[in-house]
Amino acid sequence: MSSSYSPSERRKRIAERIPASGPRRNVLDVILIVLGSFITALAFNMFLLPSRIASGGVSGLSILAQAWFGLEPAFTQWALNIPLFIAGVLLLGRQYGIRSLLGSVLLPLFVYFTSDWPVPTTNPLLASLYGGIGVGLGLGIVFRGRGSTGGLSILAQIIQKYTGFSFSLSVVLLDGTVIVLAGFALSPENALYALIGLYITGKVIDAVEMGLGYSKVAYIISNHKEKIARAILVDLDRGLTELAGRGGFTQEDRPVLMVVVGQNEVTRLKTLVRSVDPDAFVIIGNTYEVLGKGFKRES
Repeated sequence: MSSSYSPSERRKRIAERIPASGPRRNVLDVILIVLGSFITALAFNMFLLPSRIASGGVSGLSILAQAWFGLEPAFTQWALNIPLFIAGVLLLGRQYGIRSLLGSVLLPLFVYFTSDWPVPTTNPLLASLYGGIGVGLGLGIVFRGRGSTGGLSILAQIIQKYTGFSFSLSVVLLDGTVIVLAGFALSPENALYALIGLYITGKVIDAVEMGLGYSKVAYIISNHKEKIARAILVDLDRGLTELAGRGGFTQEDRPVLMVVVGQNEVTRLKTLVRSVDPDAFVIIGNTYEVLGKGFKRES
């Protein structure tokens, strides 16, 4: 399975929010990798494999190998994952440690032991949708455990290192090659369903990593910043930050107030700012994760 970020990049992003060491942290990592690999295997066997949705990665190649040669997908995944893992260690360094090896071995193992589980649908559209959701959920959990399931993401990093291609381009080339092969080996329609599954997988991975509790960040420019700041602190009970800004045309200093609020507080914030200064310039956008007082804490 491959995704829009390399395993090392994803582990770095998660490690910035989760303590990096300690026995409890290591145990939690193993649990997450095991759970995520199991969910990924279930999604593969219950949705993608029965409908032959080869949505990129080693899993997609294993579907093609079954269609061409009748090979058991789990064996194909082992046969590809282990050499790729070894190549990653030799060519990229030891960042592919025990957690990456664990995922590379466990995923095919779970694929093998859940191969006889009942299939809930044979509709290819439903299979691509729910298969993409399941694989994205499983991989997202594995990445939160600072692990990976190996696969073509390792090959993509090798290509990046030795050709100068960006990682994202390398992933697109590899997954695109698998999907094109699926179009020839299976049918063009299967390739189109595979694209749907691959897209949804990426979106769900991001949701698992960043969380679904979107907050809003607002930037406020006003000639009455002191009154607005006081109103936000007192009436809205939210902290704020004053950023240095300068008008592009006037070249005058224009401080910018930045405040993060929950989705249910956006209307109150706009009403409050409008009541103080109807001419205030306000920009409001999504922010995917906020850590700190008044929001959530990660342990």
